[in-house]
Amino acid sequence: MHSFASLTVSDLWIERAERDLCKGLSFSVQSGDVVRILGENGAGKSSLLKVIVGILSPLQGQIVYSGEDVTVDRRFLQQDVIYLGHSAGIKPQLTVIENLRWYCPDASPSALHEVLESLELIDHIDVPVKKLSAGQARRVALSRLWLGKKTLWLLDEPFASLDVRGVELLEACIRQHASVGGLVLLTTHQDLPSLSTRDVALLS
Repeated sequence: MHSFASLTVSDLWIERAERDLCKGLSFSVQSGDVVRILGENGAGKSSLLKVIVGILSPLQGQIVYSGEDVTVDRRFLQQDVIYLGHSAGIKPQLTVIENLRWYCPDASPSALHEVLESLELIDHIDVPVKKLSAGQARRVALSRLWLGKKTLWLLDEPFASLDVRGVELLEACIRQHASVGGLVLLTTHQDLPSLSTRDVALLS
């Protein structure tokens, strides 16, 4: 079970290519929340996640994680966050199990085996990722959610390329994470009827 965590964004101003993506954006979330960031293409959903994790810098605003101001220095936040962007971030020349070991070198063999079973990849354990389907490769990329022990998940279009079964597995994983005190911010173009979410809207 995760200890209590919270994320507060105050008066955030994000600009890209001299265009305001958001200005004066404020919201607060806490342990157990699953937050869906809404907005049209180009509205700044991905940029918001990148600003929170520290890949991009805002023009203005404050970000506080579990009582610590991380606006300038994200190290406190980054030790407790998993960020998954559009890119799968996997190594296609490596096998499924090699990728999992690369993601989480401290994971035990039994933990790795359990995750492969959960993701229904056990029959592909020694297959190079480049030979998998797009959906199977996406499951490999998402495996760090099952293996990691981070409280805050920032997920940019995590359901992309997943088939119906893959969506079900990921939704169950997110529900489980929230139920033990995790906090999830995600972007998606899909309806998520089986997930109870709060919405944060960005204007395009």
